[in-house]
Amino acid sequence: MKDEAIKVFVVARPEAGLTVAEVQAFCAGRLAKFKVPKFVEFRDFLPKTSIGKIEKKLLRVQK
Repeated sequence: MKDEAIKVFVVARPEAGLTVAEVQAFCAGRLAKFKVPKFVEFRDFLPKTSIGKIEKKLLRVQK
């Protein structure tokens, strides 16, 4: 069995000044406890396909 954890990728405006704790608190107030992300990664952009969909496979591979 494979251990898995929830990870969220966030693209935020620089002036927003978000922190990992703020993102987790936001999610905790809206999601079930087991759905709250354990890992938060801030990105400048998300990789997209030629038709504009998010490349989930690339997000899983990239570190």
